Amino acid sequence: VSQLGFKDASRCIVAKIFTDVCSQCVVNVCWSTDLIPVISNNFVNPDTIFANNQMSLQDIEIYGFDYDYTLAFYSSHLHTLIFNIARDILIDEHRYPEGLKEYDYMPNFVIRGLHYDVQKALLMKIDAFHYIQLGTVYRGLNPVPEKEVIAMYEGSHVPLEIMSDFYGKSSHGHTMKQFMDIFSLPEMTLLSCVNDYFMKHNIDYEPVHLYKDVKEAIGDVHVRGIMYRAKYICYGEQTHAVLQKLSKNGKKMFLITNSPFDFVDRGMNYIVGKDWRDLFDVVIVQADKPGFFNDRRKPFRRVTDKGVLLWDRIHHLEKGQIYKQGNLYEFLRLTGWRGSKVLYFGDHIYSDLADLTLKHGWRTGAIIPELRKEIKIMNTEEYVHTMTWLQALTGLLEQMQVHRDPASQTVIQQWINEREEMRLQTKDIFNAQFGSLFRTYHNPTYFSRRLSRFADIYMPSLSCLLNYDLQHTFYPRRTPLQHESPIWPEQTSTGDLSS
Repeated sequence: VSQLGFKDASRCIVAKIFTDVCSQCVVNVCWSTDLIPVISNNFVNPDTIFANNQMSLQDIEIYGFDYDYTLAFYSSHLHTLIFNIARDILIDEHRYPEGLKEYDYMPNFVIRGLHYDVQKALLMKIDAFHYIQLGTVYRGLNPVPEKEVIAMYEGSHVPLEIMSDFYGKSSHGHTMKQFMDIFSLPEMTLLSCVNDYFMKHNIDYEPVHLYKDVKEAIGDVHVRGIMYRAKYICYGEQTHAVLQKLSKNGKKMFLITNSPFDFVDRGMNYIVGKDWRDLFDVVIVQADKPGFFNDRRKPFRRVTDKGVLLWDRIHHLEKGQIYKQGNLYEFLRLTGWRGSKVLYFGDHIYSDLADLTLKHGWRTGAIIPELRKEIKIMNTEEYVHTMTWLQALTGLLEQMQVHRDPASQTVIQQWINEREEMRLQTKDIFNAQFGSLFRTYHNPTYFSRRLSRFADIYMPSLSCLLNYDLQHTFYPRRTPLQHESPIWPEQTSTGDLSS
């Protein structure tokens, strides 16, 4: 190994025996399994709260919450319902083919954070540097060949001017839409199914019209309240215990949600109990986020328990009352809850968190339900060994590339091929079509980039708060920059939690 300049390579390679013939010597690289227990024991606790920015709970006096996928979670049955109703709206009201009824919701087809090229009708995953992850571009239900993708985009980079706007929307010349909401999973699936039907039946269609029609159909499901009237499976991961803990410690709490009161009330009655409103100092429904954070014109309006809108001017936000719409500037004026003493939790990185951290200095917490599943995958022996060898191959390629003789290049090409196969295998472990929510092979995803910018902390669910006392300080891991030497011990979030 040392003859090829790889005397240090064995330190990063575990559980692999690799024999190759090079031009000057036989490379017989044997690595001890002694390191396997050390690596395998660095498991990450799925109930950990992860920090992008240092934050102490000791400084937090007021806790705010979104409702959907923050206080309340839903089974895939709700997504199936949204998909079916929106599909039928396309058929009944937009005159789409009856044949679309052959398509059912596929809960494991897409992941959150994907981009959709509205004009090309392509769904794809993009990394933090605006590069498309080749192999994750889909037209309908089928992958688009890499050569075709490169030809369409003149490479794999997506220019800034056609990326989605600040809120992930396709507007003002932006041709990309980013789907950041968990409720967008059925929308992406429906888009893919309709595209698939049109292509299978050689039907000429305008992709822009299709996107707008599907968006409108999904919107109608929410606006008409169809999904809010239907039966759904709702659960809260120890939401009641979290709220009780905060209340007993004298913390103020408020709720700002886009959902209507009737829907929230039924859900919170199920999760917390009929006295759930006693825990909150302010409750705001149908807030119209993210407009709520920017539009100063909409006043608050009080709502009765029966949903009747009252016309009186709001001078105070009173505990026990329900308010509709309004805006954050009026909220700040009436409550005085400003700056870093406020911590707001939500699942939508743009609509819930971006404006609060950028414009108002609130601390923010992202609820990422997918995180628990991905951590469990990363803790498996298969994943640990695969990633260890993948990193080892990368290190070998980096050092071996200086050897240009034919035999060495043959070995390098074999390693390149093996590395590519392993990268595909690693992607498929998370999702066969699009891989991990957080990584595009070695780079963070565009979703990860926004998460790290707009969320001080992130976690799978609010229940993680039960593992920490309210004096706890969250510290982000100091990971070496590319030009820094990793001279400090490797830190891992293994779940060293206080009660």
